[in-house]
Amino acid sequence: MPGARLAGLDELEVRVEKLVAGGEGLARFDGVPLFIPRAAPGDLLRVRLVERRADYGRAEIVDVLEPGPARRPDPFPELSRSGAADLQHLRDEVQPLLKAEAVRETLERLGNLKLPPPPATELVAGEPWGYRLRTQLHTDVDPVTGGVRVGYYARGTNDLIPLTRCPLLVPELEALLPTLAEHLGSDPPLRLDLAAGEPGNFNDVSVAPKLPDLPGGEVTLTVNDITYSYDARCFFQAHRGLLPRLVDLVVGPWEGEAAYDLYAGVGLFALPLARRYQKVIAVESDSNAARYARLNARRNRLLNVEIDPRVVESWIEELPEDADRVIVDPPRAGLAMEIRKTLLAKRPKRLTYVSCHPATLARDLRLLKTVYDLEKVYLIDLFPQTGHMETVVQMVRREEQE
Repeated sequence: MPGARLAGLDELEVRVEKLVAGGEGLARFDGVPLFIPRAAPGDLLRVRLVERRADYGRAEIVDVLEPGPARRPDPFPELSRSGAADLQHLRDEVQPLLKAEAVRETLERLGNLKLPPPPATELVAGEPWGYRLRTQLHTDVDPVTGGVRVGYYARGTNDLIPLTRCPLLVPELEALLPTLAEHLGSDPPLRLDLAAGEPGNFNDVSVAPKLPDLPGGEVTLTVNDITYSYDARCFFQAHRGLLPRLVDLVVGPWEGEAAYDLYAGVGLFALPLARRYQKVIAVESDSNAARYARLNARRNRLLNVEIDPRVVESWIEELPEDADRVIVDPPRAGLAMEIRKTLLAKRPKRLTYVSCHPATLARDLRLLKTVYDLEKVYLIDLFPQTGHMETVVQMVRREEQE
């Protein structure tokens, strides 16, 4: 058994081969894969084993004996222990390349896919710092001083790292951090969600739960020529600078009678779809997001958008056969089996898959490719300094190309 080769071992010396999807480094000891957070390709490391499994292990870095060519000192050491900036030890310009290669490898290995060569597969990157429109913070009470602290959890723990700055955030959110704890009282909420709106408007921010002296209502952001309202409780894509490009790549140039946007959120894709299709059905089960989607459609005078508040699994049988267009943007778990089967049975002419998790995307594409051809794949670095990468796959029903 491969994992038995790790039995009785504590510290090892290994060379890192590459990054894998999610941002960990992959090394091998006696043929056994080891996954190492905050590793860089080419690193020679002394590591300590923290997990032993039958066919792999996990380890943490004890010492960097020889740095790989992409490694650099952490620009912001206070974030080094948190999962918010797992890749800040890699040069900014190299991160998207390494992450894209990791996603490609996952899709090809798990999905039995062959991604098309450039330009049919394209890497899209934006500003590496100061980009995040949303964040989630945690709080605790300092056991020594009794004061409230605000920050991120250390990687893999509930240990708080207090912060008064976070250069990942847009300036409007980072400006809240130095004094945020002062507004929380002696019994603070355990979690705070923050969201920002228009660039440069330091009053256009939202904090949830709503607290005295802190802005808690809706914010607005214009993407291309559509204005969206949302609040800190809503899911909204986080990279402010890449939002216009993301919307363009997902929506595309196609037109038709009806389009269906599943997991629609506040309408990020549904509203621009309504400029190209006579009718758009947006399915969103979160009541707050669905409320904003209706509000956004009305404010932008897009009266051909209908919001359905059911979960997609309950709605999916209503998808008509031979629909012009379907967009799916599911959570990390990907598409449930009944949704995959219904898409195959109803055979929409064009299918767009937006994914934040390459392993579940690979699983879903493995089945969907029996009916669909991959026309274009975009690897979009929406989360610089982390191991996450968004993937947009444009698919067309096979006979549509004949």
